Amino acid sequence: MTTYVAAMLLGLGPGAVYAALGLGLVLTYRSSGVINIAHGAFAMFATYQYAELREVGDLVLPVVGLPPRIHLTDTPTFGLALSVSLVMAALLSLVAYLVVFRPLRRAQPMMTVVAAVGLTIALQSVAVIQFGSDNRFLQPVLPQKAVHVFGATVSSDRLLLAGIVIVAAAALWAMSRWTTFGLASRAVADDEETTALIGRRPGWIAAANWMLAAVLAALAGILVAPISALNPTSYSLFVVPALAAALLGGLSSFGLTVLGALGIGVAQAVLLPVQQDVSWLNQPGLRALLPMILVLAVAGRRGALIPGRTASAVVTAPLPVVVPARRPLVGLLIGVPIGVVALFALTGAYRLGLERSLAGAVVCLSFVVLTGYVGQLSLAQMTIAGVAGFLLARLEGELGVPFPVAPLIAIAAAAGAGLFLGMVARRLRGLDLAVITLVGGVAIQEAVFGNPLVTGGLKGSSVPSPKIFGLDLGLAGPGFPRVQYGLLSLVLFAACGYGVARLRTAGLGRRMLAVRANERAAAAAGIDVRRTRVLAFTLSAAIAGLGGCLIGYGQGRLSFDSFGVTASLFFLAIAAVGGVTSVGGALVAGLLVPGGLAFTLLDRVAGLGEYQQVLCGLAVVVLAVLRPAGLVHRSAGGPGAARRLPFGPPRGPDSHRSPQGPGAADADGGGGDGGDRGDEGSPGETGGPPPVQGAQPRLAPSAVNPGGVS
Repeated sequence: MTTYVAAMLLGLGPGAVYAALGLGLVLTYRSSGVINIAHGAFAMFATYQYAELREVGDLVLPVVGLPPRIHLTDTPTFGLALSVSLVMAALLSLVAYLVVFRPLRRAQPMMTVVAAVGLTIALQSVAVIQFGSDNRFLQPVLPQKAVHVFGATVSSDRLLLAGIVIVAAAALWAMSRWTTFGLASRAVADDEETTALIGRRPGWIAAANWMLAAVLAALAGILVAPISALNPTSYSLFVVPALAAALLGGLSSFGLTVLGALGIGVAQAVLLPVQQDVSWLNQPGLRALLPMILVLAVAGRRGALIPGRTASAVVTAPLPVVVPARRPLVGLLIGVPIGVVALFALTGAYRLGLERSLAGAVVCLSFVVLTGYVGQLSLAQMTIAGVAGFLLARLEGELGVPFPVAPLIAIAAAAGAGLFLGMVARRLRGLDLAVITLVGGVAIQEAVFGNPLVTGGLKGSSVPSPKIFGLDLGLAGPGFPRVQYGLLSLVLFAACGYGVARLRTAGLGRRMLAVRANERAAAAAGIDVRRTRVLAFTLSAAIAGLGGCLIGYGQGRLSFDSFGVTASLFFLAIAAVGGVTSVGGALVAGLLVPGGLAFTLLDRVAGLGEYQQVLCGLAVVVLAVLRPAGLVHRSAGGPGAARRLPFGPPRGPDSHRSPQGPGAADADGGGGDGGDRGDEGSPGETGGPPPVQGAQPRLAPSAVNPGGVS
């Protein structure tokens, strides 16, 4: 019993970090409606800044390519390091809000997730470049005296951390009820425009909340650093359990958020002695399942994860137009010969980069189906690709299943994973789906990919070269110039790309676009909304699984880092850069994959290879604000097309308002989706002015604004 009591008390430390981050998520959502998944990355960079000041007295700016270090003092003190780090966190969050998220307040909520992904990638990459990726442990800040509680002896810092976040939650609650700033923050969450009419400035109220949230996150990161390894990836992913706790509190309750966060921390700590006592539970990564279980419980209890905001707080702008490909067969007949010539013309690292780009482009095609055609955002596509990749390694490497049977089985397994995800999330959409795939991706990464029986541990999993009729199609195949793997990747990308392009005009594709445009209208037209979305998940997962197999053949050996949440976020970022509405966008995104052709060019020509992820992250942020449709996007033709921006708000006297609230409902009983403006009279894609609003103020956004999609 003493062991369990000690474990519970030790779990208060990480639980306090989750609580502090969760409080910040509540603050940012209440004031701006943004689910800031980059919140953990802000805390991570501020903690690294504190470490550098304490150890060498350097101020490290979050930039690369310029002299990023400024030596402040040879005798750094705790007060200086702490104050400078908290100020940096506040300023970093303020800049992110004013430059990125404030301009996106009129855009789809999905675009705020994409922008947050870009910020996370950029900050992680900057931290790796400036501080390295090795784990670091800092000197304790809080006293670590032995405390005896119910016969168990623990360090006092865990109890102090829990006490600090409880006091912080109480202070935030009191502020929100009895101070002018707190009441104004609550008013912004309820009705931004009315708050502005009474003389308050919603933008600056939100900015102040963002700064306060960043300070809380940085303080928690600094205080917990002595008991948790400081690492760019792990610190950034602290936001996942924090998000689960914030969702338990409905992104509004400080008390429930702290209670949920401390509960997750304690449960994860208690699971360790339980695993020692119960042998069949002694599996790695089980602790990561707890946030996912909590999120699923919240979704099952409420029917949704993200609470609805009031009419004036929610603004809906359309996703990019999905224009049918012009003569996809002609594009296929032209593109494939060009690809063949490029494979034979390029040599060495450039050919290898092109081959990896083609494999990565297949994964990016899965975003075209799921995000471009159905309007759903998944943050676990590379996790699904990893299911196929690691299964392929087992089938071919250990069981001797020949090619192409092994990859077909692996692709079927990935499709099954997508089917399961689609069934679980069939009532979720938009931000809800992004959150649950993020949490689920972390759980699979830790519980499945972190299992040495699956990934092969430190040595990884070997993937033999594909062979058929004695012909080696791998990178090490015989002959000159050894382009077999490149030709295989080219053929498979061309086949998938042609199929995805034709899907746009096929019956299933039109049903997908109808669901994307307006779920209620699609259901009224006789379309099975849930079945269509589940089919989209399954097809998207199968394409991602094929990409995972190609990546496995290209790398030859897969490891824990080959597929995971970080990889999923990066692939989402490059897919957003290229554009998720067309095959051309997926091809451009493929060029940006790690080790791809763009990476090779940056490294060999300009010596900027190490900055690839930083550049991609920043590109995602810039494009999310200035060109959300991505680099490759073709506007629909027809009357009025020139007046419509891909992500611009619909024209009309009340176009800036898009009601949504507790009464909003779609065909599945959840919040309604919007749509895009298209062409050729596809369901839900016709243009025209928006209908007059006000007659039915409680309708879902899709019912009021046919141009909106979530």
